[in-house]
Amino acid sequence: MSLLKRIGATIAAASLCVQGCAAQMVTQPYVDPVSGIVFNSTWVTGPGSDPESASVATYGFGMVLPPDAFIKDANEYIGLLRCAITNDTADASQGWCGLSHGVSGQMTQSLLLMAWPYNGSVYTSFRYTSGYNLPGVYTGNATLTQISSTINATQFELVYRCQGCFSWNQGGSAGSVSTTSKLFIMGRAAAKKGVHNPTCPDKVFFGFHDNGYGQYGAPLDNATHTSYPYWAAKATKTAATNCATLETPPPTTTATGTQPTDTSVPTTTAAAQCTPAPAKSYDYIVVGAGAAGIPIADKLSQAGKSVLLIEKGPPSSGRWNGTMKPAWLQGTNLTRFDVPGLCNEIWVDSTGIACTDTDQMAGCVLGGGTAVNAGLWWKPNPKDWDYNFPYGWKSSDLAGATKRVFDRIPGTWHPSMDGQLYRQEGFNVLQSGLNQSGWKQVIPNDSPNQKNRTFGHTTFMYSGGERGGPMATYLVTAYARKQFTLMTNTAVRRAIRVGGHVTGVELECLSSGYSGVVNVTANTGRVIFAAGTFGSAKLLLRSGIGPADQLQVIQSSADGSTFLPQNQWIDLPVGYNLMDHLNTDLIITHPDVVFYDFYAAWNTPPEGDKDAYLKNRTGILAQAAPNIGPMMWDEIKASDGIVRQLQWTSRVEGNDQVTPSKNAMTLSQYLGRGVVSRGRMTITNTLETQVFLHPYLHDDFDKEAVIQGIKNMQAALNVIPNLTWVLPPPGTTVENFVNNMIVSPSNRRANHWMGTAKLGYDDGRSGGSAVVDVNTKVYGTDNLFVVDASIFPGMPTGNPSGMIVIATEQASQRILNLSAPAAVGYGKQCGGKTWGGSYACEDPYVCTYVNISYSVCLSPDAT
Repeated sequence: MSLLKRIGATIAAASLCVQGCAAQMVTQPYVDPVSGIVFNSTWVTGPGSDPESASVATYGFGMVLPPDAFIKDANEYIGLLRCAITNDTADASQGWCGLSHGVSGQMTQSLLLMAWPYNGSVYTSFRYTSGYNLPGVYTGNATLTQISSTINATQFELVYRCQGCFSWNQGGSAGSVSTTSKLFIMGRAAAKKGVHNPTCPDKVFFGFHDNGYGQYGAPLDNATHTSYPYWAAKATKTAATNCATLETPPPTTTATGTQPTDTSVPTTTAAAQCTPAPAKSYDYIVVGAGAAGIPIADKLSQAGKSVLLIEKGPPSSGRWNGTMKPAWLQGTNLTRFDVPGLCNEIWVDSTGIACTDTDQMAGCVLGGGTAVNAGLWWKPNPKDWDYNFPYGWKSSDLAGATKRVFDRIPGTWHPSMDGQLYRQEGFNVLQSGLNQSGWKQVIPNDSPNQKNRTFGHTTFMYSGGERGGPMATYLVTAYARKQFTLMTNTAVRRAIRVGGHVTGVELECLSSGYSGVVNVTANTGRVIFAAGTFGSAKLLLRSGIGPADQLQVIQSSADGSTFLPQNQWIDLPVGYNLMDHLNTDLIITHPDVVFYDFYAAWNTPPEGDKDAYLKNRTGILAQAAPNIGPMMWDEIKASDGIVRQLQWTSRVEGNDQVTPSKNAMTLSQYLGRGVVSRGRMTITNTLETQVFLHPYLHDDFDKEAVIQGIKNMQAALNVIPNLTWVLPPPGTTVENFVNNMIVSPSNRRANHWMGTAKLGYDDGRSGGSAVVDVNTKVYGTDNLFVVDASIFPGMPTGNPSGMIVIATEQASQRILNLSAPAAVGYGKQCGGKTWGGSYACEDPYVCTYVNISYSVCLSPDAT
């Protein structure tokens, strides 16, 4: 549902090098006939650049910078924005368009500008969003003053001065771009239908773009001009606003594909109302019901422990009373999450599904990522454990956990219930070249250690023609136990702790669900964060655990009044070691490849396909969109001696921004095990997590492996007759293709984020890199644990869901085997910077801070 829709599904659109973008964005000079302003460079859409429009959408953007903008960074510009007007709507306001000023033209964490025509005037609104929800009104210092505007039957044009537009700050979440770099990456989007409340920019609401989108490189070499001050003085106009009569936005829903509304606009929805949490304590409280939280809650309740599993989001699968679905699933017990062929809809409409407190895509629904992803399910390569994990977590240690997981969720590479594979033309084309080039075909989960010059069909966590995984297995058995409790639509603010001992969690009333405090069993109870790489790190930070600079941000936030005092902070490297598979897309075309439109199947699947699925769970809708496979694996030994693992994920889907062909396939290269580059996650004072430093290609040898991997794949496929390369473009070397490619989360992510609460023996309180010990217990605590992808020390081969569940099985046994901390008596030590004993005091004593190295159990009234 992002401004740059389907960015995660068609990453190539955003990862184009500047020269690749230039092929789709025509660069040309322009002189505005009204003002006489000279735009030495404007960027206009070219053929094939707008996959959502029936014809080529008209979009143009130009920029003039102050004459010294290459010497010192400017924070203003004169802009030209030209957009199409559509006449296929009854709206008086006919269409809108917008642009992103972000570092990589992204939607999130960027200053956005949208514009629309109405009754002879052009209106504008600055917008901002930190996550995957429709952008709200930007409240920072950017200002736009008009120089001229024109409107005709086919397009509108606005020439304007934009001040404060190259740096932005929304409630403490800041960003900027640099004119001295002489290159911007711009983002654009347009819609056919107009906005509502068009004369009141702060109260407009609008639907998704459906008339073109994309990102493009904008070299600024010719953008400065000595006449800038004279031209800027012409900016004296604003459109007359009228907010007297306003429409009310329609209800937000995704049940039948209704467009969601701008979340910044007040609606008639009642204020958040939550139910007080039950006055009951639990042996374990698990926060986050995804790939880790569900299995560990099941294992703990199986051991006879009372367990509360808390999920921030709503139910997803129909099995668990989920309701989000297209019209053709009405009357069934299926939702959009259950049907494999609808999994790509997350990149079209993620309203009520994606987490809104992070700038990356994450699933905030029951099941987490295993509810919304494509369901790829891999038995790990033993090297992934042996290379990345410490003693006690090697492949031999994980053998039992691996067997238990794959006994419960074996997965399948032929998910249709008739055993057939559908629309295999793309697989067959690539298979022919790989076979001829000496690559070996395998059944991946039968040969998890064969990951060098091998390929095979994709294995999924599906069962019975529907999404399976933890929700269909572990959650079913847990839910049947009387000692298990599940809360959905309930957010956790933090763990409540005294020193290093946690007594419960504080709930946060965001919309519905529960509020208040839930306690764990006195002395023996435990809390487990399983909220994902961003969610668990955020919970740690809000619980006073993390680097001092981040805890100071929390202290200055809305949490400040109740935040732990500084002498209770636990200094650990939370947020560091951030990892993701670097994604590099190649695109080929071949006349034998056949595209199936899974996106159209959301509303109107072919009758035969719909009937086959609904009646028998057979056919192409039982397969994951967008027809994934083959999978390929390669190992590259770089010049630093480190062997880096590559996984290639093929899909029958091209990208209309680089080719209009419906015979295209995308081959996504994931850089996995052995990768050296790392990033950092941080939090803003609006309590939103962000990728502060991306984890991609900081190491030259990582790039060397990417380049060599592409060359290996080209060599393997070049033997296929009639195969045409689109990316890398013909005539472009692999080195130039990779070196000129934009590197940022918005265009190179795989959304396999890991590592922010690293597991290890090297205690982060003493200068080490680990946040949790090998029992997954947070250093500096005696009963707080983290179990999810955030604890991974290094990157695995491929999609991590299976490995996360295996790690959870292992962690559950380690946690259950730990003895509860024995409460200590009066005058006994209960804390300190490197303390490793019990943090709990006998009643009525309280663990009291003395100095950084020493805390002691004293009477509550002791001073």
